[in-house]
Amino acid sequence: MKKVFEIRPEYKIFVAGHNGMVGSAVVRQLKGRGFSNFVLRSRVELDLMDTEAVKEFFSREKPDIVIDAAARVGGIKANNEHKAEFLYENLVIQNNIIHQAYVHGARKFCFLGSSCIFPRECPQPMKEDYLLTGALEPTNEGYALAKIAGLKMVEYYNRQYGFPGISLMPCNLYGTNDCFDLDKSHVLSALVKKTVDAVDEGRDAVPLWGTGSALREFLHVDDAAAAIVYMMEHYDSPEFINVGSGKEVTIRSLAELIAQKAGFRGRLAWDTSKPDGMARKCMDINRMTALGFTPRISLAEGVERTIAEYRALKRKSSIG
Repeated sequence: MKKVFEIRPEYKIFVAGHNGMVGSAVVRQLKGRGFSNFVLRSRVELDLMDTEAVKEFFSREKPDIVIDAAARVGGIKANNEHKAEFLYENLVIQNNIIHQAYVHGARKFCFLGSSCIFPRECPQPMKEDYLLTGALEPTNEGYALAKIAGLKMVEYYNRQYGFPGISLMPCNLYGTNDCFDLDKSHVLSALVKKTVDAVDEGRDAVPLWGTGSALREFLHVDDAAAAIVYMMEHYDSPEFINVGSGKEVTIRSLAELIAQKAGFRGRLAWDTSKPDGMARKCMDINRMTALGFTPRISLAEGVERTIAEYRALKRKSSIG
């Protein structure tokens, strides 16, 4: 597939949220390709909710490449309990970054969203055209509304002003630098933590939310980062594009896979009084694959990596 844009060594690269799971993976991906001209700022160094601070940063640094991986994120519990914060904070962060990237002439911009933008009762697999055709899943509505606003802002700035921005909507991501705090974590990392902890503590049961019947699609964050860089160079349409593995698994099967890989031989105790979320959430990735990108990391391999990384974190914290 012919490139529509080339990331050059001399271009300044700003990855917003570079300390997070997705942002750090993007930085690793770009460094692996030989790029080194980064202008990165931690949350302490640059508050992305401070409009004047963001404006001053863009005015001073004028980054050529901007990848917006900054967001307030969390699992079903955090999303459900803090809808106001998930809506407000994400709107402010993305509005600041998108607008200043436009004002200060970024050569290429990438906005990252989430598969939760699609309706709760969305036909499966979820095509890009299904956006805004039905009501959202209530448990993460605040976050979803913010991400819909973000992708539309990029689309409108692209169409109206010629802003070179694209939007990518990944499926459920997991992997290196994931969060294992049960109040904030997503489903796969939460299952890894609960299962590994049960093994380490000699417990015979792992308490899990819901029925386990919900179907989900997972993509390792290293594959997501590779897709982001690939799409920056091979995609330039105002319309957002789905990024995923195209493969789905029940939460029950995922929990069983994690138990097997972690060496847990006890019981998975499902609490059916807790919500499952959307019954099924699989993305149609035909547009992505048509552009020439295919993920490489299988779910089994990714789970093994994540278990090993969580165990390494536990060893490090116990030593420290």
